Amino acid sequence: MSQTLSASTLLAVPLAPLAGSLIAGIFGTTFGGNWIGRRLSHTFTILGVLIAFIISAMTLKSVAVDGARFNETIYEWMVIGGLKMEIGFLVDGLTAMMMCVVTFVSLMVHIYTIGYMEEDDGYNRFFAYISLFTFSMLMLVMSNNFLQLFFGWEAVGLVSYLLIGFWFNKPSAIFANLKAFLVNRVGDFGFILGIGLIAAFAGTLSYAETFAKAGDLAKLQFPGTEWLLVTVICICLFIGAMGKSAQFPLHVWLPDSMEGPTPISALIHAATMVTAGIFMVARMSPLFELSDVALSFILVIGAITALFMGFLGIIQNDIKRVVAYSTLSQLGYMTVALGASAYSVAVFHLMTHAFFKALLFLAAGSVIIGMHHNQDIRWMGGVRKYMPITWITSLLGSLALIGTPLFSGFYSKDSIIEAVHESHLPGAGLAYWAVLIGVFVTAFYSFRMYFLVFHGKERFDQVPPHEHDPSEEPDPHHHQDEHHTPHESPWVVTAPLLLLAFPSVVIGFLTIGPMLYGDFFKDAIFVDAARHPAMAELAKLYHGPAQMALHAFSTPVLYLALAGVALSYYMYLVNPALPVRIASMFRPVYQLLENKYYMDWFNEHVLAKAARGLGIGLWKGGDQAVIDGAVVNGSARVVGLFAGVVRRVQSGYIYHYALAMIVGVFVLMTWFVWLAR
Repeated sequence: MSQTLSASTLLAVPLAPLAGSLIAGIFGTTFGGNWIGRRLSHTFTILGVLIAFIISAMTLKSVAVDGARFNETIYEWMVIGGLKMEIGFLVDGLTAMMMCVVTFVSLMVHIYTIGYMEEDDGYNRFFAYISLFTFSMLMLVMSNNFLQLFFGWEAVGLVSYLLIGFWFNKPSAIFANLKAFLVNRVGDFGFILGIGLIAAFAGTLSYAETFAKAGDLAKLQFPGTEWLLVTVICICLFIGAMGKSAQFPLHVWLPDSMEGPTPISALIHAATMVTAGIFMVARMSPLFELSDVALSFILVIGAITALFMGFLGIIQNDIKRVVAYSTLSQLGYMTVALGASAYSVAVFHLMTHAFFKALLFLAAGSVIIGMHHNQDIRWMGGVRKYMPITWITSLLGSLALIGTPLFSGFYSKDSIIEAVHESHLPGAGLAYWAVLIGVFVTAFYSFRMYFLVFHGKERFDQVPPHEHDPSEEPDPHHHQDEHHTPHESPWVVTAPLLLLAFPSVVIGFLTIGPMLYGDFFKDAIFVDAARHPAMAELAKLYHGPAQMALHAFSTPVLYLALAGVALSYYMYLVNPALPVRIASMFRPVYQLLENKYYMDWFNEHVLAKAARGLGIGLWKGGDQAVIDGAVVNGSARVVGLFAGVVRRVQSGYIYHYALAMIVGVFVLMTWFVWLAR
């Protein structure tokens, strides 16, 4: 097969979902007159994503087997001086893998949505949004320049705003989407500063040209400081990743985004949007390798996120929020890997996590459907016998999440822990202990949810009226039955669970060799092995996926995970009174976790008030006093006063003007005589 890829074929990958989105969004809604119904709307959008997935899979085969590559401009928008602004695609191992992950998970979510949003009034609008999101994410991962990267970056943020606030009559959903939008703007401000610095000092927006000049950038200092320019660029870029990938302290938007329908939780907040920051840092590895300061900063931020967001998952009772905090913690793991220069490991965990976390989110949605839209895990129990497919797929996803040997999550998570252990950067020690303790925490809260939902005493007939509030997830198409006996979800819901369960189990075993220790990412990710030897050390220890699974029995990681599972089993099935006593004994700690470290309180009562005060000061002091009062009105008053004086001189009498001329001539003569002396 040819070693090059077709531009027209690649162009079909993002354009097919875009076409489906436009058809459903225009002709399937009141905006376009509702020309097509629900069946045609979901058919066109699913067909668009299916086409994108098939081409992506073919592209992955060409890249992995035949060594095909693509890096060309598709459309040149404008040239300003020597700065080219264009649309172009870069397809290598990293891009091809991301294309397949995005399109496959999106395809599963599209199919799942048929059952989940069955009678929702915004059915067609929802399909238009998720297809538009798929288009935006594909444009992001396929870009070969910073302009297109930023376009895709902002587009996924915009569509996530629309999806989180999909139920726009629900105040909490509107608050959540506004919160996500504002927090991401903070990160995006740093991101665009980083891109601006690259454009200013490298004189290009192209990845390839920027990386070629990376050595020259590394020699420059940021004007007016002793900081290296490349360090400032990398930290600015990573601040963008902190917002998009929900890293501390810009993580606060992600748990609240669960206010949107469950399918978007799987699509946006598990598999694609939140991993955009991880992908971006991996893509920028030639720049980040030049700054140990930036890498240490990434290590510490990732460690804080991985551990402390996991603690919050322990006390959550909403089934979706437990999975949401799990996502935050796992994003921290990926970020830690990036800081250790194990970019391929971070991307590997991104891929495995996409499958099992999408599975867990969709399984949580299936439970919500089967439980007649009760989301509180305290009022579930014994669901296993009523929902066998949801139960077994949830179990497989949970085993993958906690890193059970031979499951996909085991290979990526263990590789992260080993890579951090081998790193010698400042902050690596803290990060190692954080990810190690995080193993126990992850196992504990994951199986706390699993045991409370699927095992133990049936509690779904004891839901208090105030607890069972359908407004928690307003689906008018689901009727509140008089009884609350769970039921298995329809095939359009369970089929995606089964299809996601398969890669959640085997994808790690099958791909760890070529992705981490082969040449799959050879021209996509750059690592300076002399300065950052973590991956080189891991390669010495690797002897195949089977041997790696056996080796796990001699490491503390497996036993920490087992301890977490065992403790959750004892506390929530054997001795359910114990968690209540512990919460009472450690009330201050429980309140700290319940209030999410008071980050929301700080943002709302300190930062928001400070921003409001600054805004009022700029308005009253700057706009009203200085601009309106001094500059605009003040200049008008000065002109008026001057005009009033000059008006008195213009009397209209000739002898007044003659006197003025004589006085003027006298003054000029006196001045010249004085100069002559």
